[in-house]
Amino acid sequence: MKRLSAISMGLLVVLLTASGCATIGSEWATLIDGEKGLENWNRVGDANWRAEGGAIVADKGKGGYLVSKNSYEDFEIYAEFWADQTTQSGIFFRVSDPNKISADTAYEANIYDQRPGAEYSTGAIVNFASVPVPPIYKTTGNWNTYAITAKGPELTVVFNGTVTVYTRDSTYKQGPFALQFGNRAKGAPGGPIKWRKVQIRPL
Repeated sequence: MKRLSAISMGLLVVLLTASGCATIGSEWATLIDGEKGLENWNRVGDANWRAEGGAIVADKGKGGYLVSKNSYEDFEIYAEFWADQTTQSGIFFRVSDPNKISADTAYEANIYDQRPGAEYSTGAIVNFASVPVPPIYKTTGNWNTYAITAKGPELTVVFNGTVTVYTRDSTYKQGPFALQFGNRAKGAPGGPIKWRKVQIRPL
């Protein structure tokens, strides 16, 4: 696993911004935007996904996912989401088994401020790229952005304009991506997750 220095990470943010990673362009496929509903997704699990207030929302159930209907290899994802301090969510990408989605079958850009293993809390790629402890990246009660780039073995997560992790890994080569609603440790209810924009651009 290789990580960038603080200076290199800062330069990477500039390069990603310049390349349009967090902007809307003609090459982007929009899957959620306040008007599009659930027609672009397959559901896995029992989360109560629904359109509400210009977003796709889930706040009840034992856990579930919205899974993209298409598979991707190299790509950029841009997402705008709202989460509170108890939300357990994430974006799983290059999912190897769309019926058994977990951090053991995909890369997971986590959204989980209160994760018991804090090194893989919000901003991390679970099991592959950790964030500082105590956690410095928080979603609590705000609208946030994720920009995720996967190009060959290079994986980058940008949270609210800051590179949180960069690593190289080739465990998962391609697959759909998925949005999660989950419960917390020992079955404690998870807080709501809201997605008001989700886009993907193949590279």
